[in-house]
Amino acid sequence: MANLPIVPVILAGGSGTRLWPLSRALFPKQFLALTGERTMLQETLARLAGISGLGSPMVICQDDHRFIVAEQLREHTSRDATIILEPVGRNTAPAIAIAALQALKDHPDPLLLVLAADHVIADVDAFHRAVDTAAHSAETGAMTTFGIEPVAPETGYGYLRAQPGEQGQVKRLATFVEKPDLATAQAYLESGEYFWNSGMFLFRASVYLNELERYDPDMLKACVESLDRATKDLDFVRLDKEAFTQCPENSIDYAVMEKTDKAVIVALNAGWNDVGSWSALWDVADKDDDGNVTKGDVIELGCENCFLQSSGGRLVAAVGLDNLIVVDTDDAVLIANKDDVQHVKQIVEKLKQDGRSEAVQHRLVYRPWGSYDCIDRGSRYQVKRITVNPGARLSVQMHHHRAEHWVVVSGTARVKNGENETLLTENESIYIPVGNIHALENPGKIPLELIEVQSGAYLGEDDIIRFDDRYGRHERT
Repeated sequence: MANLPIVPVILAGGSGTRLWPLSRALFPKQFLALTGERTMLQETLARLAGISGLGSPMVICQDDHRFIVAEQLREHTSRDATIILEPVGRNTAPAIAIAALQALKDHPDPLLLVLAADHVIADVDAFHRAVDTAAHSAETGAMTTFGIEPVAPETGYGYLRAQPGEQGQVKRLATFVEKPDLATAQAYLESGEYFWNSGMFLFRASVYLNELERYDPDMLKACVESLDRATKDLDFVRLDKEAFTQCPENSIDYAVMEKTDKAVIVALNAGWNDVGSWSALWDVADKDDDGNVTKGDVIELGCENCFLQSSGGRLVAAVGLDNLIVVDTDDAVLIANKDDVQHVKQIVEKLKQDGRSEAVQHRLVYRPWGSYDCIDRGSRYQVKRITVNPGARLSVQMHHHRAEHWVVVSGTARVKNGENETLLTENESIYIPVGNIHALENPGKIPLELIEVQSGAYLGEDDIIRFDDRYGRHERT
C-alpha cells in the first residue's frame, strides 16, 4: 500500500478521429459508450475503485466538452472531481504539469496516476496490482510508465524498450520507439525486451515538475502562469488563455520521459486496448461464431469477421460481407475494410477541408440544458426536436436573422417572449418574431419536448445574442 495519496489525472482531450462517424470533434470517443453501458470516461473512473489511498479525480478536457464531462461525472457520482479546462490543446506534457500544480495545492506531494479517458482494461485486479507496484517505485522518486506486455507484433502502437537483462515487473526504461513496421514489431515481440507504450504514468507531482523545469523551463513557466491566472467558472477551473497559448506543445514522452534518468517500466498484462480504431473495437467486442460484431438494428446473412452497427435508427442489412466495418449514424455511413481503418482519419480531414459539419458534431447535439436534433432543413427553414431537462433553462437571447415557432409535444414550457411570459403545455404553440428577446425554461419534473421551426435568411448557431445565461456561455456553446 502506498503511503502518499494517489490523485487520478484523467486526460480527456482527444478527438478520436479514427472512430468517425461515431466519434466527432464535439462528442469524441471518450464520451461514448463503446464497450458497455457506461461511457469510456465513466469506465476509466469506475476501474479506480479499490485502489488504496485514492484521492478525488482530476479531469482535464477541452472547453467545448465541459458540460459533457460534468454530466458524465454527475452520473458516475464523481461530484468532487476537479475539471480543468484547456483553452487550446498543447498535448500531454503541459496538461500533466497543470495537474501536478493543481494537486500540490490540495496535498503536500501526492502521487499522480495519469490515465487516458478512452482505454479498455479487461482485468481490473491486474491493473490495481500494477498501480500498487508503480506507487512503491514512485514514492522513491521513480517516474513509472506502464508498459503493456505485447501479445502480437502490433504496428499501431509505440514501444518501450527495457534495459536488457533486467528481470521482474519493474525495469529501467532504455528508450522509446516509434511505431514499427511488421518485421520490426515481430523482432520486438521475440526479444522480450519491448512493451507497448500505454501512455499511462505514475509519479510524484514534485518529481514531474522538477524534471520538466530541468528539460523545458519555458513550458513550466507558461503552465504556472496559466494556473495562477485561472478563473473559477461554475464547477470548472478555466486556465488563462493568453498564458496557456504561449506554452510549447509537446508530449510527456518527448518533453520528459525520453530525457530523464528516473524512468522505469512497470509491466502490465491486463487486457489493455486503446480502442484507437474500428478494428481495435472489433478486437475487444463480443463476437458470434462467424466472428461478427453486431450492434443496434442489424440483420446479417453469410457475413464473417465484420463489425456492423446501426446507431441512426435505420435497419442495416448485410449479405455475404467479409472483414468489413459498416457503421450507420443519423447523417453518415462508414464502410471500410477492417485492414484499412487507420485511414478513416483522412476522411475526417477531407470533411474539415470541405467545411462539413459531419466532422464536428452529430445531428443530435447536447447542451447543458438538454439536447436538440435537426430533423429537417432546407433553404430558409430548419426543423429541430428540442429536449429541455427538468428545471433547466436556455439563455435569454435574441436572433437577428430568424424567427422561431415552438410547438410543445410533452411537458410544460415557460416562455419569455418580449415583455410577455407564458406557460405552454402539450399541443400549444408560440411564435417568436425576428429580434424578440426570448427565453425557454422547463419548470416541470419531466423532460420538455418541443418542435422548433426556424425560418429566415440565416439559420446558423452563431446567430445568438445572449443577455443572461446560467451556464456562463458567451458564444454558441
